[in-house]
Amino acid sequence: MSIPNKDEKNNKGFFAAMSSGLSVFGSAMHRSVGGMLGYEGVEVINPEGGKDDAEEEAQRGRWKQEERDSYWKMMQKYIGSDITSMVTLPVYIFEPMTMLQKMAELMEYSHLLDRADECEDPYMRLVYTTSWAISVYYAYQRTWKPFNPILGETYEMVNHCGVTFVAEQVSHHPPMSAAHGENEHFTYDVTSKLKTKFLGNSLDVYPVGRTRVTLKRDGVVLDLVPPPTKVNNLIFGRTWVDSPGEMIMTNLTTGDKAVLCFQPCGWFGAGRYEVDGYVYNAAEEPKILMTGKWNESMNYQPCDMEGEPLPGTELKEVWHIADVPENDKFQYTYFAHKINSFNTAPKKLLASDSRLRPDRYALENGDLSKAGAEKSRLEERQRAEKREREAKEQKFTPRWFDLTEEVTPTPWGDLEVYQYNSKYTQHRAAIDSSDSVDGVDAESIDFNPWQYGNVSAE
Repeated sequence: MSIPNKDEKNNKGFFAAMSSGLSVFGSAMHRSVGGMLGYEGVEVINPEGGKDDAEEEAQRGRWKQEERDSYWKMMQKYIGSDITSMVTLPVYIFEPMTMLQKMAELMEYSHLLDRADECEDPYMRLVYTTSWAISVYYAYQRTWKPFNPILGETYEMVNHCGVTFVAEQVSHHPPMSAAHGENEHFTYDVTSKLKTKFLGNSLDVYPVGRTRVTLKRDGVVLDLVPPPTKVNNLIFGRTWVDSPGEMIMTNLTTGDKAVLCFQPCGWFGAGRYEVDGYVYNAAEEPKILMTGKWNESMNYQPCDMEGEPLPGTELKEVWHIADVPENDKFQYTYFAHKINSFNTAPKKLLASDSRLRPDRYALENGDLSKAGAEKSRLEERQRAEKREREAKEQKFTPRWFDLTEEVTPTPWGDLEVYQYNSKYTQHRAAIDSSDSVDGVDAESIDFNPWQYGNVSAE
């Protein structure tokens, strides 16, 4: 029997009650601000409220009024555009972390991939791997912007569940990153190229990328397609993040797949954070239902052909969010703090590592003035390197990843794929096998992702 279609699912099955209950709310009500002179038509959404509080919500948020007004006037010309690398933003809306480090946050619950590798049941493998993919969304809801990596910048991480992780900024225009993570159970490879659409007071973020996980025991290869993300209330109101849409994890070896729906936030927060769906076999028959909240936990239960729980089974938890710090300024998890620390840095840390960025470090220490100045200096140095590269008719070549000839389609556009070249593995093996003692304090290393030694920023 084939998978029930969407119309059928709305009328029967395990999630029928939830679907019918949410339908009266729909997605979060988008309200235009009509009473603020000069800002008529600005879309403001209060995820915890109804349809009549847009003007009150618009006065909230972290922007000071004069700065908010200035940026709104500047940003209006970009409405409808991809602003991934077009706009210079003030440092006080940033968090002290780069996009490369944020990519590493997916490794927090990597033990779920270990369990998937050890698992005999092909459908439970998908339960573990999709729960792993969902687990990072708690961290992704942070509303502070990470720093854009400098071309050639890297991030290395060790000392976490036996995982070695490396990421590199492989392209500046368009901004693209590649990463590789590995332990005895799995390899993780991603090429990421974010695409955005600025809508005035919100931003649609499309995850143009390719994510592959290989489970080492049986050589199973899994492909992940995440849902898009919407950042609401960018300038007016309290910024918040939602990711309505489907997440699909496909076992490329067997044809089995998991399809999970991230519910949109409705009025008064109805449906916010909720995720539900099924694991299907290659014949598209439901085998296991999954339900939960991406900011709390995920559960699973075997089901019949109609998607109903099997008699004699019970809903079991597969993942639960770890404890998080209270009242953390940047809404960091303990793992995010670990990512930023030098405790997860390997011996003889690369000088191109994100931890060493002076703007990131200054922001972490609360010096916004220095952070802004250092950010501007790095960006101008990057522009100077580009001019030098063009004058010499040279191209930038990533160190740890190679550009392949493969172009893979995604729901949001084609993607050029970068492949891990294993040189980092060789690099680390040579260092780890060396008897030499690393007497250099990693925090004293000057940040150096540059292709050329001395380039004037004039």
